[in-house]
Amino acid sequence: MAIPIRNTVYDKIKEVNSLTDVELFKILIKEGYVLPEDKFNKILLDLEILGLITVIWITKDERRIEIVVVEKEVDKIEEQNKEMIEKDYEASFPGFEK
Repeated sequence: MAIPIRNTVYDKIKEVNSLTDVELFKILIKEGYVLPEDKFNKILLDLEILGLITVIWITKDERRIEIVVVEKEVDKIEEQNKEMIEKDYEASFPGFEK
């Protein structure tokens, strides 16, 4: 089963975290993936719509492609609840002292 080219492009971007579209295109060609420019742009657009990358114009002919880093928000109340559940669980064993 072949891996979709979109996944391959995403993996290449993810490896370096940030690069230009020209650099990415050269990397893909070097590894044997020859894409027409419209297909390449469609893949970048799809990845951007999915929220996986951001594409920013640097110059008229060059774009900066970056991976979107999703920071997981820590819920303080949820964290406290987990700690309480762990303490209650540990305290439920006879002879347990901490």
